[in-house]
Amino acid sequence: QVQLVESGGGLVQAGGSLKLSCAASGRTFSSTALGWFRQAPGKEREFVAAISRSSLTYYADSVKGRFSISRDNAKNTVYLQMNNLKPEDTAVYYCAADRLPYYTANPGRYEYWGQGTQVTVSS
Repeated sequence: QVQLVESGGGLVQAGGSLKLSCAASGRTFSSTALGWFRQAPGKEREFVAAISRSSLTYYADSVKGRFSISRDNAKNTVYLQMNNLKPEDTAVYYCAADRLPYYTANPGRYEYWGQGTQVTVSS
C-alpha cells in the first residue's frame, strides 16, 4: 500500500520558517516528479511547488523566493522549506507524487496524495 505522510507543520509567527517533510512508503518515487499543494479554508487546493525526477524545480509566483522544494531519493522523501512566512500562507499542505518524471502544477496528474499537515502563520 502506497502512503505519503507529511510532517513538520505547526504554528509560526509571520516572518518565521518551517520545513515540511513528506515520507513515501510502499514504492519508490525516485523516477517521478513530486509536488506540494495547499488548501486554505473556503478556497480551492492550489499548487505550491514541484520537483522533477532530475531535481528541476517549479514554484507558484506567490511563494517564489521564499519556499524551496528538495528531494532525497535515498530516503524516498520530499521537503518544503518555507521562509519568511506570511499569514496568507496559512493552509493545509499536501504532498503528492506524479505519474511522470517532469513537474507540473496540474493536480490532476498526481497519482498519490498525503493526508495533509496544517500550517498556521500568525500576524
